[in-house]
Amino acid sequence: MAPDYVAKQKEMPMFAALTGLGLSTAAGLNAYIPLMVVGLLANLTDAVRLPQGYEWLSNGWVLAVIGVLLVAEFVLDKVPVVDHVNDIIQTAVRPASGGVVFSATAAAARLDESTWMAEHPAVGWVLGIVVALAVHLVKSGARPVVNATTAGFGAPVVSTVEDASSLGMSLIAIFLPVLVIVAMAVLALVAWLLLRRVRRYREARRARPAGP
Repeated sequence: MAPDYVAKQKEMPMFAALTGLGLSTAAGLNAYIPLMVVGLLANLTDAVRLPQGYEWLSNGWVLAVIGVLLVAEFVLDKVPVVDHVNDIIQTAVRPASGGVVFSATAAAARLDESTWMAEHPAVGWVLGIVVALAVHLVKSGARPVVNATTAGFGAPVVSTVEDASSLGMSLIAIFLPVLVIVAMAVLALVAWLLLRRVRRYREARRARPAGP
């Protein structure tokens, strides 16, 4: 019994780190979905226990504001051209959300078995911001190409897929963190394919002969 208990204790920091990484990735796709998921679960269940200083995330009024912002994001991100403006605004919001959810799940404090991370909470913010920003940059960089190659009809489809992926990643990060690695690998593959498409599209535009 004792060895099993010790093994589980050693696994917890890894799971906590994966939870933080998964939620930060979700924030890069949609800033408000992981915030809403974490806040609602902390408010209504025992599945998420927010650390001291982050209790505000489960406050009813805060959740109401997040809900309004989520609805606005859901609509605006599906309208061609408007989605590009929204992505510019979200360049600051999504990374900030990633930093919040990473830290709020106490992943930074338990990333390893030492106290170093707990004594340097800013590191958790940085990790969350970097992950969310990387995902956001791929998303915002690929969207104009999707719009241009589909005459705008691809925007609502791609946006819906991104929202569903953000929700799915948030739930996986909280309830099945071991699968975060698989989910992130799939997203990395999709990001690589999108970046290839963006590069080819730009090369094709440069190769077109200039008009008279």
